[in-house]
Amino acid sequence: MSEDFGFFVLLMSNGILIGLMYSLIALGFVLVYKATDAINFAQGEFVMIAGFIAAGGLMVWGAPLWLAVALALGVMVAFGFVLERVMLRKLIGRPVIAVVMATIGLAAILRGFGPFVIFSGTKPLPLPIRDEPFMLGPLFLPPIQLLGAGVSLAFLAGFGWFFLKSRKGIAMRAVADNQQVAMAMGIDVERYFGVAWAMTGMVSALGGILWGNLLGVDVNLALVGFKVFPVVILGGLDSIPGAIIGGLLVGIVENVAAGYVDPYVGGGTKDFAPYVLMIMALMVRPYGIFGKKIIERI
Repeated sequence: MSEDFGFFVLLMSNGILIGLMYSLIALGFVLVYKATDAINFAQGEFVMIAGFIAAGGLMVWGAPLWLAVALALGVMVAFGFVLERVMLRKLIGRPVIAVVMATIGLAAILRGFGPFVIFSGTKPLPLPIRDEPFMLGPLFLPPIQLLGAGVSLAFLAGFGWFFLKSRKGIAMRAVADNQQVAMAMGIDVERYFGVAWAMTGMVSALGGILWGNLLGVDVNLALVGFKVFPVVILGGLDSIPGAIIGGLLVGIVENVAAGYVDPYVGGGTKDFAPYVLMIMALMVRPYGIFGKKIIERI
């Protein structure tokens, strides 16, 4: 195997693993959009707060790992449910832009909440896995990326089954398609809104723990949400398979761009390459690879 081909395979493999971790965060966008037909612009801050809670439990309060993880999961699920009940339920029936602006405002609040209430600075979020990568031929596979990819695949498969096969998942899809018709059919729309936000909280907690271990926990962890936005646009806002494909595409593109272009431009291509891909995709297929095509007749 030539050195150039081995380098390309290494970039591809790391891009796939990172892409699957992006897909897990993208699932939070998809869950909210499928149930409420709105985009949660505070998704990155959800991930950040989950990381703050887990790292705070471990490094500040001295809790064991299992308790810190359980605390992050429990708090984020409860937070998602309460957030929908207290704030977002008031916006049912309002224009979608009202929910968008509410989540943007929430994102700003959460960015200040973590450092002010839990801790300031950057904290590690250690997990009981080895630091040394596994070596398989030309591949260097970091254990945290393997763990993140495995967790992402498991939850993506689970939520895919939930939406396609379970009664509650089908009801949530009906709510997203038309809230008034769903109400007329006897579906408790408000209840399923709460379930969607609670599930988003759970996904955010898992993402916060995995990405917190990879990057460290501080306010910059919220930027993962911005990195994931091209994923959901590429795959389709209402598609779980799209979240997987979009994550893989973004992970591979940013890794390959960083490997081949950075040496010539001094770095930084990883930060903007996904957005270039997103804009190009929007020009060709504005509703995403697997997104639902909406046709309005006047």
